[in-house]
Amino acid sequence: MIIKALDLASSRRQFLRNVFPAGTLFCLGCGNLLAMTSGQETQKTAEKKHKFLEDSGMSYEEVFNFAFKDGYIPLLQNLAQRLKGSDFIEMLKNATHELALQGGREWAKSLPKNDFATYASELKKHYSNPFWDHVITNTFVEDTDKVQQWKITECLLAKTFREANASDIGYATMCYSDYGFTEGFNPKIRFTRTKTLMQGHDCCNHRNAWEG
Repeated sequence: MIIKALDLASSRRQFLRNVFPAGTLFCLGCGNLLAMTSGQETQKTAEKKHKFLEDSGMSYEEVFNFAFKDGYIPLLQNLAQRLKGSDFIEMLKNATHELALQGGREWAKSLPKNDFATYASELKKHYSNPFWDHVITNTFVEDTDKVQQWKITECLLAKTFREANASDIGYATMCYSDYGFTEGFNPKIRFTRTKTLMQGHDCCNHRNAWEG
């Protein structure tokens, strides 16, 4: 789950597309959001903006509440009630995995290589931008030519979903994408994790290992 100064004035759909696996940290496929924010930071202040692009004045927590608590989570909770008798969470995980696979493959195509060194390097850059700096507290604990491991001790996504009593939905639609995204980028990179904040653990212990 990989999470810049976000201009909330961009549409809710664009925000969700870049945070949700259809585009990742959780999470890992937020390239479009990164590029968008970078461009906004360098935009001339004197340039007249359309009202849609003006600063909304919302905090990061308010952004996440707006994006998830006010509609996304209630919608999926409602669907879960309508689909009683089916394994709704498993359905969400399967859909998330397919979208994440696609996102990982598309990200790999956008880069010169899809080897471990490239993935590890891009991942570190992804985590070091201002947006994710405001959304997670993250520390890399191992970084070699074959293993990259990092620990997340605070996550606004986990906080948002857990406060809405939707940690199962949060895990299925956000955290679970990390497996598919990594596999899509390169099947020889193995992603593992035994703990997540979303599920109530004390941290998220992400680990990528090269098995090529």
